[in-house]
Amino acid sequence: MTAKTPVRLTGSLLLAVALAAPALAAETESAVFGGGCFWCMEQAYDKVEGVVATTSGYTGGHVEDPSYEQVSAGGTGHIEVVKVDYDPDVVDYRALLHVFWRNIDPFAVDRQFCDAGATYQSAIFVADAEQRALAEASRDAVAERFGQEIGTEIHPLETFYPAEDYHQDYYEKNPARYNFYKAACGRSDRLEEVWGDEAEAAATS
Repeated sequence: MTAKTPVRLTGSLLLAVALAAPALAAETESAVFGGGCFWCMEQAYDKVEGVVATTSGYTGGHVEDPSYEQVSAGGTGHIEVVKVDYDPDVVDYRALLHVFWRNIDPFAVDRQFCDAGATYQSAIFVADAEQRALAEASRDAVAERFGQEIGTEIHPLETFYPAEDYHQDYYEKNPARYNFYKAACGRSDRLEEVWGDEAEAAATS
């Protein structure tokens, strides 16, 4: 085997390489929402233009790096959430809140649809004062619209723990099982009952 001769890049070659390289991704921001089953919330946000990634996970509790089995069993304080990474030049936090509300039952406490227990409490986890102000304003608007008490909680975001790999993009990897679960859980039916034509909205109207 002969040694490889080092390649020296001239100025013109460096320019050509730079032009051929893909453009750097725009700087993204993140939002974290708990809307019951994180599989369903991933699907909801993946449809939104400007969302660049969604990650199922856990937050809100006291156990470090919890497993799905630990969270499901209760006692960790964590709930199922989805972290939404988005391009703020395309979609803003206010629009993501619009999508959030129309993909949950805002009146339920310690459950969402067929999933019962504190693990499935709907919640908005805010990273800063601006997110909190927008989240609280959106909750107040929903309460005023329906004239009912809202069960959704608002908490400061602390550590987000990604869920196991098999939970990520579950609705794409296991469409038959996912669709059966979602239908049997009555999620779409309840959302339509609450939100009508706005149910499962993927963008602001």
